[in-house]
This record gives sequence, C-alpha cells and structure tokens, in this order.
Amino acid sequence: MAAISIPSHMKAWTYSEYGKSKEVLKFNQSVPLPEVKEDQVLIKVAAASLNPIDYKRMEGFFKDTDSPLPTTPGYDVAGVVVKVGSEVKKFKVGDEVYGDINVDALEQPKVIGSLAEYTASEERLLAHKPQNLSFAEAASLPLTLETAYEGLERTGFSAGKSILVLGGAGGVGTHVIQLAKHVYGASKVAATASTRKLELLRSLGADSPIDYTKENFEDLPEKFDVMYDTVGQTQQAFKVLKEGGKVVTIVPPGFPPAIIFMLSTDGAILEKLNPYFESGKLKPILDPKSPFPFSQTVEAFSHLETHRATGKVVVFPIP
Repeated sequence: MAAISIPSHMKAWTYSEYGKSKEVLKFNQSVPLPEVKEDQVLIKVAAASLNPIDYKRMEGFFKDTDSPLPTTPGYDVAGVVVKVGSEVKKFKVGDEVYGDINVDALEQPKVIGSLAEYTASEERLLAHKPQNLSFAEAASLPLTLETAYEGLERTGFSAGKSILVLGGAGGVGTHVIQLAKHVYGASKVAATASTRKLELLRSLGADSPIDYTKENFEDLPEKFDVMYDTVGQTQQAFKVLKEGGKVVTIVPPGFPPAIIFMLSTDGAILEKLNPYFESGKLKPILDPKSPFPFSQTVEAFSHLETHRATGKVVVFPIP
C-alpha cells in the first residue's frame, strides 16, 4: 500500500468559550492534527454522530472535569485508519473502524473530537466497521449502543424477562428495544414514544408501544422485570416494577434504588455486537433529516437540541 499523505493541519468545528452551539461553534480551516500516542490510531474521519452530551459539554455543564478549550466536539466516529501507534496490534492502515473515542464521557474528553477531518483514539475503544453498514450508519452507533448494552447488563437482563423502555425512539432507546428483543430474547418489550413514532417502535421489536401523549405508563396494569429510563422519570418507574425488578437510568440524578451509570467506553462491546448488524438482526436508526453535511454541523446541533430527533443525528460526509 502506498504511503498515505497526512497533512499537518485540518478543517474542524471548534469552540473557544462555553455557550449555545449556534453562538460558540465555529468552522476552523486550520487546526493542528492531534498527536498519536503509542496505543492510539489516527483516523481519517468519514462520519460523526452527535449526542446530547456534546452540547451539554459545549454549554459548560461539566467544565470542572473537561479538557481545556478550544475544543473540537464529537464522541462518535467512523472512518479509516491512516496511522498506527507502536503498540497497536488490532488495526492496520486502511482498516475501516468505528467507536466512541472517549474512555469516560465526563472526565477529560479529547480536545480533538470527531467533528474534524482527523481524530485520534485508543485502539481498545474502536472496533472494525460492520461490512454491510455505511460510514454514516456506523457512526450513529457507538455511544448509544454501548450505553444501551451496559444498562441491560447492569440489570442482569436475560431471556424470558420483560422490559419497559422510557424514550423508545431516542438514540439509546432504539437500541435498548432491539437488544432486549433480538439479542437477549425478552418475553415482552414495551416502550414509550409520541404518536408518530409508534410504528418505528413496532418495527424495532416492541410488542407494546405506548403513546405517552395519551396515556401514562405508570397506569399500566402489568408489571415488568426491568425498566430502562432514558428520559428522567425514574421515580414513577417503580410503580410498574415486579417485586425484585430493577430500574436503570442514564439521566442524573437518578432515584435510589435505581441503577444510574455513566458509560465507560469499550470497543469489545461493538465487536461482540457486529455479527448482529451484519446478519440484520440489529439495525442503525438515523434521524430522517440525517445525514447533515459537514458544513451544516451547527444546524445538526440545532435539530438535536429540539429533543425531537428520532434515532441519531449524523454528520456525513466529512471531507
């Protein structure tokens, strides 16, 4: 393979102060490339997806543990390896990869995120891209898919159990439904969404889609083994829980004895689930307005910030 020419500077979206995305996020024509450490690879970014944590970070919600400004946002990436550190064993130049590039979402996330032409990531955070998925589809997966999986694991979810998912049409919820039904073998999956998204829930594997604009989930006559809260209604969740059942939430502050957690990223989860995507049992869900071109990254954030996105908001192609 011919040597890949790597520039010293690149195009990227950056912010130098905290605030709303439409006010602080700027297109920068000349950002130095990140250095590649021994356990890292350099990725030529093809696509990135946005997560609520991106704009919460931009607004300074966890500035005490954030990395220094200026920052290029973006956790989720899909692209091609163009350089490998001396300790890297799993990947080689030319490999198509995807992953969430931050080990811990809130503790010193990378200064150069995925909304750039190049980004660097530790080898262990990445996986080989499923062959049947586009870069845009692969970029939509890592943070939300790993979060969905980790939450189910923490409840001890297994075949034959029932689950209620609050926020079934969001980035995490769409994966929880699919994983519970098609990977774990749930006996019943119920999930909440607005009226126009109920068909989507059915297509993902929900047996009982619930229109939250017309009925309250806490009034349901049946009880569930597990309740996965992606919207912040943990306190009400205990009303629909079987004795000995478990509630898991990703929305602070939680409500004891609910399980609340922040994801610790691991590419091994993606590798483990790759066969389910390649067989078609699991599928990425992109918001109908996606992908947004790189030049419209601010518009992509604005759409995500409405809280009305279905599945994931993706930026593609990144030049």
